[in-house]
Amino acid sequence: MTDLKHIRNFSIVAHIDHGKSTLADRLIQETNTVASRDMKEQMLDSMDIERERGITIKANTVRIEYTAADGEDYVLNLIDTPGHVDFAYEVSRSMRAVEGSLLVVDSTQGVEAQTLANVYQAIEADHEIVPVLNKIDLPATDCDRVAEQIEDVIGIDASGAIRVSAKTGEGIKETLEAIVTQLPAPVGDRDAPLKAMLVDSWYDAYLGVIVLVRIMDGVLKKGDTITMMQNGSKHGVDRIGVFRPEMAVVDELGPGEIGFLTASIKQVRDTKVGDTITHDKKPCAAALPGFKPSVPVVFCGLFPVDSAEFEDLRDAIEKLSLNDASFSSEMETSAALGFGFRCGFLGLLHLEVIRDRIEREYDIELITTAPSVIYHVYMKDGEMAELHNPADMPDLTFVDHLEEPRIKATILVPDEYLGDVLKLCQDRRGIQMELTYAGTRAMVVYDLPLNEVVFDFYDRLKSVTKGYASFDYQMMGYRQDHLVKMSILVNDEPVDALSTMVHRDRADMRGRAMVEKLKDLIPRHMFKIPIQAAIGGKVIARETLSAMRKDVTAKCYGGDASRKRKLLDKQKAGKKKMRQFGKVDIPQEAFISALKMDG
Repeated sequence: MTDLKHIRNFSIVAHIDHGKSTLADRLIQETNTVASRDMKEQMLDSMDIERERGITIKANTVRIEYTAADGEDYVLNLIDTPGHVDFAYEVSRSMRAVEGSLLVVDSTQGVEAQTLANVYQAIEADHEIVPVLNKIDLPATDCDRVAEQIEDVIGIDASGAIRVSAKTGEGIKETLEAIVTQLPAPVGDRDAPLKAMLVDSWYDAYLGVIVLVRIMDGVLKKGDTITMMQNGSKHGVDRIGVFRPEMAVVDELGPGEIGFLTASIKQVRDTKVGDTITHDKKPCAAALPGFKPSVPVVFCGLFPVDSAEFEDLRDAIEKLSLNDASFSSEMETSAALGFGFRCGFLGLLHLEVIRDRIEREYDIELITTAPSVIYHVYMKDGEMAELHNPADMPDLTFVDHLEEPRIKATILVPDEYLGDVLKLCQDRRGIQMELTYAGTRAMVVYDLPLNEVVFDFYDRLKSVTKGYASFDYQMMGYRQDHLVKMSILVNDEPVDALSTMVHRDRADMRGRAMVEKLKDLIPRHMFKIPIQAAIGGKVIARETLSAMRKDVTAKCYGGDASRKRKLLDKQKAGKKKMRQFGKVDIPQEAFISALKMDG
């Protein structure tokens, strides 16, 4: 049992690649939490895909024991959080489980967009924040400038910021001392009824669902019967433990501690993140406020390349949604692609990660349809319907107007690239909200339609700024605009997998680009194929793929011209008949390439 004043719970927050996971490694190493022979890079990133991409996707916890300079023994619970905007949900819930944060800023690059987004979440959660300037071993380091920037942009006193090199280990001792001396101890009452917050849950093949909890009041012991306050389900606790980073079983968890429990729970769906766990017989008076559920932002269809693998895909999606509560799916069918699933994601990176995991862990080749966002369709009779898939667009004669989701995007960029960024945002129908400077860097805030950001905005932003811009966004709500559904017709047949929602002013340009691309991607057939982009019944762009032909006049040499004419006319009639009954095969690669819109 640890005394409350000897516990410190904290998270590490930073922009992508500013060194959160490396700093966590050094803290684990400095306190000998893991034997040096078992130590590896990015100790807390357990998924293959995290290690490969060098990013953190799931927030991970570890319990560190540290003897401070004053001779007291402390228990430090550390949560390493993701930096990417798509996983901001992981960050927000980790913040609620702890009392303080280490704000890690790269001393060569300074404050970035996600630094701001994550630090505001920490301030909202009422955290004590300790600034840490990382990467002081690099020649480009400039601690004074970055400390000044932290004070100007975020408004936190950075005069005593700790200077660290997580790579070489310099400044790690000072960081540990700062955690003990500057961060507050948790508060809680050991004798009160049990009140614990469910921070995270995931599925383990051997133990069932593992639940990560933070105890607020009371004590949790093995053998207790607990109740989930949201759904009222009761479970008997099988084992209790902490992460050091491996699981270590303990007898009990007291107030202020973070640990895990298993209780033979079969489904992750039964453990809602943000729920309150209490004793069955002696419940606490009121539940904790909980978290806002994560809302999927981007939708796309996932279809197996080989339709025989549909059942395997269903199993894979079910298993993944066990571990990732923010990913949603439902069945759908498409005339072109057969059976598949319509899935919701928190952003494009989230989509990529899920797709990679299905292809790699379950060995299923996938086709991904065009990512789309949720539109609100207002009917003339006053009803509102949500539109997830452009192919389901109702008849326009009954539609009054459409609304699309808008986001507030914050972009931080060195001023020499500012013009390119402004042009990019204007091209994407953005509305400038503010423009401020912090040193030599501009901070631009834009109101942008999410539809335009979903495709390739992030890639374009990185390429026009040579990788120096950072980007963060939050949802702002819906606004009416002149949106239309653009269908693609191949040989007069609509291809539902290629239909997209576009702004009317952009439709002609988008349509032309799409049909030109398809003309190159679809192989030639024995008959000529018209490829058209249409809005309703009006064709806005067309290309014709010419037919492969046999030279039927080869055997005619000399003689009357009417013999040649007769043979050509006969061939023409045959081609016409073929076109009526002929089916056009569109290869899978054509779908994927056509949906990647460039420029």
